[in-house]
Amino acid sequence: MADQVDQARAEADARGSDPSSSDSSSDPGTNPGTDPHGAPPRKVTEQSLLEQMGGVKGMAYSAVPVIVFVLANSVFNLTVGIWSAVASAVLITVIRLVRKETLQPAISGFFGVGIAAFIAYRTGEARGFFLWGIWMSLLYGSVFVVSVIVRWPLIGVVWNLLNGTGMAWRKDKPSLRAYDIATLAFAVVFAARFVVQRWLYDENLTGWLAFARISMGIPLFVLALLVMVWAVRRSTKRLHALADERQETEAEIEQRLREKYS
Repeated sequence: MADQVDQARAEADARGSDPSSSDSSSDPGTNPGTDPHGAPPRKVTEQSLLEQMGGVKGMAYSAVPVIVFVLANSVFNLTVGIWSAVASAVLITVIRLVRKETLQPAISGFFGVGIAAFIAYRTGEARGFFLWGIWMSLLYGSVFVVSVIVRWPLIGVVWNLLNGTGMAWRKDKPSLRAYDIATLAFAVVFAARFVVQRWLYDENLTGWLAFARISMGIPLFVLALLVMVWAVRRSTKRLHALADERQETEAEIEQRLREKYS
């Protein structure tokens, strides 16, 4: 009987389906939190992209230096506006540090305000404060579009890297298509920001630039985020179903071999 079981295992190995591999815990090289076929694990602690960016509070914080700059520039002058914006960014960073909140958004926001303030100082114009954000919107949008063209949609790559679920999604056309749509949704958001704010910049409408910067921030991002959530759920459901099918097929092969040699 032992010889027959060994023979059954040998046949399964030849087919690429070793019965003993059905239990991933027996392989010390297998990550217990990941399906051996590359599908997402059943239980994953996921941190949403919104949380990665500091949540709604973090996005609201990013609007404070813009408002402070416009108000101070209107009431006083450009120099006061620049220093007020920088001071507000520093204050936000200190507050988040004291509260032990996520610092990455605060630090990146501080550097962003610093660059914007420097450009405004060099150009001698209040609208220069928004020039950095305008061109960064064009850059981000282009990166998202290029990632879709080369078949590595950025939303899919980033999400699955953050959650350690591998690249099995790229082999599934519906999953790849869903992440293409989510990535293009973000590209549209950045494109809209660039077109509208660039036009306002050319018209030298600083107040409306500030309004567009804020109003096209959280609302549009939330819409794109909803598309991303749809794509993630669709891909996860697909990959789990495919993994179940493969496991059932291996179980059927093992059962047939055992019946043959029993």
